[in-house]
Amino acid sequence: MYKVLTIKDVVRIPPKKFTMDPREAAREELKLTYEGIYDKDEGVVLSVLDIKEITEGRIVPGDGATYHEVVFDVLVWKPELHEVVEGEVVDITQYGAFIRIGPLDGLVHISQLMDDYVVYDEKNKQFVGKESKNILKLGDYARARIIAISAKSKVVRENKIGLTMRQPGLGKFEWIAKQKRREGEA
Repeated sequence: MYKVLTIKDVVRIPPKKFTMDPREAAREELKLTYEGIYDKDEGVVLSVLDIKEITEGRIVPGDGATYHEVVFDVLVWKPELHEVVEGEVVDITQYGAFIRIGPLDGLVHISQLMDDYVVYDEKNKQFVGKESKNILKLGDYARARIIAISAKSKVVRENKIGLTMRQPGLGKFEWIAKQKRREGEA
């Protein structure tokens, strides 16, 4: 889920940025500090949006930089359990498919791909349903549901998201369309 948060913090503006507008200098420094950081309570900070307030700077003895209290908005994305997400298949391994959902990749384990016996085709890096003949390969777009979240690190790529596509309305977009056509014929 995407949301905008308002944060209050202190930003250090180095002397080389004293010629810049203080708001823009603060925004650049905040981007370096916040963007791409994962917080298990708030999610992944995608972007520093707007500086709402900035105080006059203070100089700390021994440091030539100025320190400013700032109030600013950030755009965050936090995966929520049972949330339905859409994304692109970015990797296929023998144990499942990785789908890029926003700033993170989620894993759909081979057992959660479809209601069919699934075969991993290593040569073509794809999964094939034995009876349905459904194929999932790199570059496909799919809809999945988040079934597990393991958030242990501030580093975005070290956190894990488990996905399923074995529920009605989920799966590769072509499979969903094919299912809707079949239901319309019945």
